[in-house]
Amino acid sequence: VQLQASGGGLVQAGGSLRLSCVVSGRTFSRYAMSWFRQAPGKEREFVAAISWSGGSTYYADSVKGRVTISRDNAKNTVYLQMNSAKPEDTAVYYCASGKGTMGSAGAGSYDYWGQGTQVTVSS
Repeated sequence: VQLQASGGGLVQAGGSLRLSCVVSGRTFSRYAMSWFRQAPGKEREFVAAISWSGGSTYYADSVKGRVTISRDNAKNTVYLQMNSAKPEDTAVYYCASGKGTMGSAGAGSYDYWGQGTQVTVSS
């Protein structure tokens, strides 16, 4: 199973960014997906998750209202749309494929991880 994340880069505070993650090697539509992030010197933290169908989504309080997770099961792709970016959003963002159908904030609920994509928000 491979997860390929892309879309990171440098964005100014208040700007927008969309991350993508393409999954191969498993039946994408059967599993929940999520995004986590890790800032320098900090532990990896949950950002957002989406159920297998896209019918349920979950967000960390720190990004709620600014971030939207979505998926296209026909393209084996999960997205993270970030608006009103803040400097504290600067981190490496990782996509993860779940062990089950529903999303969770716990890292232990995911068994495959992407390589990460760097997001830097300048003030």
